[in-house]
Amino acid sequence: MIAKSARIHPLSVIEDGAVIGENVTVGPFCHVGPKVTLGDGVELISHVVVLGVTSVGAGTKIFPSAVIGGDSQSVHHSAVDTKLTIGRNCTIREGVTMNTGTVEFGGETVVGDNNLFLAYAHVAHDCRLGNNIILSNNVMLAGHVTVEDRAILGGGSAVHQFTRIGRQAFVGGLSAVSYDLIPYGMLNGNPGVLSGLNIVGMTRAGMDKPTLHRVRRAYKQIFEGEGSIRANAAAIRDDYADCPQAMEILDFIAVDSDRALSSPNRGKA
Repeated sequence: MIAKSARIHPLSVIEDGAVIGENVTVGPFCHVGPKVTLGDGVELISHVVVLGVTSVGAGTKIFPSAVIGGDSQSVHHSAVDTKLTIGRNCTIREGVTMNTGTVEFGGETVVGDNNLFLAYAHVAHDCRLGNNIILSNNVMLAGHVTVEDRAILGGGSAVHQFTRIGRQAFVGGLSAVSYDLIPYGMLNGNPGVLSGLNIVGMTRAGMDKPTLHRVRRAYKQIFEGEGSIRANAAAIRDDYADCPQAMEILDFIAVDSDRALSSPNRGKA
């Protein structure tokens, strides 16, 4: 079904079954598969391929040579249809690739709203991305990665499968993220090492100085205390019950995860 207000270039292919919303623009040499839904106002500039059971949210703009909704690159990929869901108002630049999920893990890759994906970034099968995230050029997310709201990943960084990246974390360019990165954490290097808190990002987000100082104090108690990271975090929970930002870090650490935690000493429990 193609809305009457949609503008489809005659040199593009829209397969029967695709749903094209109001005011969608599809430029030349695009290919939209039969199980694709393009929300209102979506724009495919040119040479864009959208495949699979893929839904693209309203207002999202996709640049040339992006391949969206391709089969997962997992060795366990089956012929069963799986999904890719992309939220509203995302910008997906040249050469970006996003894969559908795998049956074994729920069958869906999910990308939230207002995200920016710079050229040649890759989002693998079964990833879960929140909102207002930036993946810089050539960022590589392996399968099953979780990236929470407002995280920023620098150019050429790579994230190991099943790794979690917390809200408003910052990953430096060319870093290798092998372990979970706490909310507000800053990671640099290959192998990646937790190098403190994303103070600049926290300040830009409007965190006041008293809160910032409390979060920094909690960070030091967690990562510089004598016990393990998880033991230190558990020991200070009551002290920070009235500080949502510190509790966000403590809750993240308390979750049972497939990966260790990034620390100043790499991965540690």
